[in-house]
This record gives sequence, C-alpha cells and structure tokens, in this order.
Amino acid sequence: MLSINTLSAIIFGLALLHTFSAKSFEALVHRVPKHQGLLHLLGEVEVVFGFWALVLITLMAVFTSGEQAIEYLESRTYTEPLFVFVVMVVAASKPILDIVKKLILVMASALPIDSRLAQVWLSLSMVPLLGSLITEPAAMTLAALILAPLVFTKQMPEHFKYAALGTLFVNISIGGTLTSYAAPPVLMVAGTWHWDTLFMATQFGWKSMLAVLINASLFSYFLRKQLGNSSIQKVASTESFAYTVSAIHLLFLSAVVVFAHHAVIFLAVFMFFLGYTQAYKGYQSPLILKEGLLVGFFLAGLVVLGGMQQWWLQPIVSTLKPTELFFGAVALTAVTDNAALTYLGSLITDISSASQYMLVAGAVAGGGLTIIANAPNPAGAALLKNGFNNESIGALGLLAGASLPTVITIIFLLM
Repeated sequence: MLSINTLSAIIFGLALLHTFSAKSFEALVHRVPKHQGLLHLLGEVEVVFGFWALVLITLMAVFTSGEQAIEYLESRTYTEPLFVFVVMVVAASKPILDIVKKLILVMASALPIDSRLAQVWLSLSMVPLLGSLITEPAAMTLAALILAPLVFTKQMPEHFKYAALGTLFVNISIGGTLTSYAAPPVLMVAGTWHWDTLFMATQFGWKSMLAVLINASLFSYFLRKQLGNSSIQKVASTESFAYTVSAIHLLFLSAVVVFAHHAVIFLAVFMFFLGYTQAYKGYQSPLILKEGLLVGFFLAGLVVLGGMQQWWLQPIVSTLKPTELFFGAVALTAVTDNAALTYLGSLITDISSASQYMLVAGAVAGGGLTIIANAPNPAGAALLKNGFNNESIGALGLLAGASLPTVITIIFLLM
C-alpha cells in the first residue's frame, strides 16, 4: 500500500499536469457542449489545486482516518491566501485604480515616447517596483488591470500577450525584493536569517531594479510597432470629493498591508472596507470578489498540497552547493510555490550565507515561469486570461514568454 507521503507526491504531480493542461479543457468545450460547465470548471487554473487538495484530503480520510485528515487541514496556515484575496479586492477598487492610472498618465506624458507605449513601460517597471511597498499581490493586481486594455486585447497577436505576461510575472517576482516584507519568498526567511530592508536593498534591490527596467524596456521596444501612435482614453475627471474617497481607500489598503500577517485584523479591516464601498456606491465599480476568491482558493489548495512535499523537497535543497542551489531553485520554483521552497530552506540548520542568498535569488528569478511559481501569479492570470484565445493561458506560452526576462534576471542576480 502506498504511504501518504508517496500518495501526496503523486497527487501533487497530477495537479501540476492538470495546471499545465488546463487550456486543453477549454478547447474541449466546443467539442463536448453537453459537459461544457464541468469542462469550464476543470479549465479554470485557479480551481486546479483546490480540486486536487480535496482529492488528497478525501484519500487521507479513507486510508488513515477522518480525524487525521481534518487535523492536517487545520495544521496548515492560510494567512497568505486570505491576504492575497483581501489585498486584490482592495487594490482593484476604482478609487485606487484611478489614482494609479492618473499617476501613470502624468508620468507617461513626461516621457519622449508614444503615450500608450509609455504607459505599458511604466506598468511593467514602476508598478512592479511599487510592490516593494504595497506588496507583490497588490502590485500585480494594479499592473494587470492597467495593462488589460493596453496589451491584452483580442486584436493583439498572441505571442505579444504571452511576452507581456511573462515579463509582468518575472518583474513582479523580483520587484518586491527591495524590502524584507513584500515578496512572499523573502518574507519566509527574513525573520529566521535576520534580513532587514537595508540588507534586501543592498544585496537584492539594486540588481532587481536594473533587471526590471531592462525587461520592461526590451518588451516595450518589441511592442512599439504594434501600438503605433494610437492613444489611450484618459481617465475621466472626477469631482473633488472623489479624491477624498480615494484617500480613504488608500488608508484601507495601507492597513491591510501593515497587518498582512495578522489575518484577524486585516479581515476586520476588509469588513469595514466593504461597508464603506456600500455607503458610497456612486464612486465604486463592482469589486473583483469572484476573481479574488478563486485566487485565494488556488493558493489555499497549494498550501494543502505543498505541505506534504517537504519529505522530498528539503533533501534536494539541503544537499546542493550554492551555485547548484541557485539553478535548482529556479527549476523547482517552476513546479512549486517559491515561498514554500524558501521556507523549506529556512528549516535547514547551519546553511551558509552564500547558500541563503542563492536559494532566495533562484526562487525569485524563477517566479515568472509558471502560474504556480509565485503567489501573485494566479491573481494576474485571473485578471488577464480573458484576453487570450479560449480565455485560457497556456503553460508553454507563459514559459516561452518568461524565458528571456528570466535569463536577464539570472544574469543580474548572479552579479
């Protein structure tokens, strides 16, 4: 009989295969219309890990006991999935989005290039770097919503969209490394290894910033002919009171970020936020509750499945030399959440400072290769997938689109 560890590894592998083949389920919808509802569900990348987590818990209950399965479920920490859900909804609210759009329009008008191209460049560079302050999930949400009407349209060639998505995912993954709290893989080790914001800025930050700027610039250069000299419709002017509403929304977002590790507090803040949006409906657009819940469900499933993979992941991490560890982390991050990978590294006793750097550097460098590589990626995928064929993102397309920015990031982080 298979052990629970072996069974969990098999189910984890099946979940990965399901993730990489999710686009094929969407393609089957037109061929088998009778079951289009089920096929749509199975084609939702955000549903995959939650579905296979249910399979794992069910099998645990069958082969061990229901009590043991429940005990394992309750032993997992779901603060990160809850936080990503909350910060997505708050950051995507219209008053905050209006502020960021206005800021990007002002900055774009000052650049000596086409306005629309400048907005794309700023969304792929400045917004990911802003993630070091407002956290990566919030930056991903804002960047995705701004880029959606600029790049992720039905008229844009598919390979450009995958290149944009890959660049966005990589830049978000490294854009949060200027501080010690914004990037999930950094947060997992910062306390244990005593990495503060000064350390992150001097050891990671400047390298990440250069990589982000080059990645964004290269994509914008290749995209310039596609965008041509077309202009983007400006954000409509708002009444003066709308700025007050936006300021209050920013206070809500700040409170959520400050208490990111205290689920009880940021959920309470979120309840007040929901009440406020109801009180001032005239200044709101529909909140992205469905998208946020799906992303939270995805990450919660990854927490459940990933928690059973320590038995084979940690020996690999602990036996590699620093340079091997870097490239091993890049590869492993593609098939597991990079925060889970660095957390396993933090459990290794007597790990050298060189290995510490290489582990985290590799984890953030590979954070754009797949949807599951970095916690904010499912948020970006959920908000941008409608712009792709069959409204689904292909794993190979994303891998191809992220390859060049990943290589550039690797070069800088190995400096």
